Amino acid sequence: MTQMTTATIDSPIGPLSLTARDGALTHVHMHEQRHAAAPAPDALRDDAAFPEAVRQFAEYFAGERTAFDLALAPGGTPFQLRVWEALREIPYGETISYGELARRVGSPGAFRAVGLANGRNPLAIVVPCHRVIGADGGLTGYGGGLERKRWLLAHEAAHRPAPVDGQLQLQ
Repeated sequence: MTQMTTATIDSPIGPLSLTARDGALTHVHMHEQRHAAAPAPDALRDDAAFPEAVRQFAEYFAGERTAFDLALAPGGTPFQLRVWEALREIPYGETISYGELARRVGSPGAFRAVGLANGRNPLAIVVPCHRVIGADGGLTGYGGGLERKRWLLAHEAAHRPAPVDGQLQLQ
């Protein structure tokens, strides 16, 4: 039988709710986030169940981690899963447009569908949907709110690794 576990951790942008199924993260939501899924009624609340995720979030918020290395199990359509995987390929501290994201998933005319999939990302921050901006360079909607998006982008810009011999050194 599949066991769902939930926990809430503190962060500089407010509490984060984590949910896992059999040890793999299925959801990371900010409080008062649009499209946040409610935990399953039989989910076990255990704030000590996510030591690796807690460590990696602490490193991220301290500016010491540029990518997450956690077991993930998001539920979505094949198209959504392709979009969410492409989001993970956006380098830390960089942004792309919805049109560019659509091109990267092989559907260059589907920027609206890509935007909808981006907005339904169940793994905030870990799958960095905050790195997608409007074609004009402006911030567009974000499920966690534009203030959080602005904070996350500024945080990453401030902690972006310096190039070494013309190459970025990422973790």
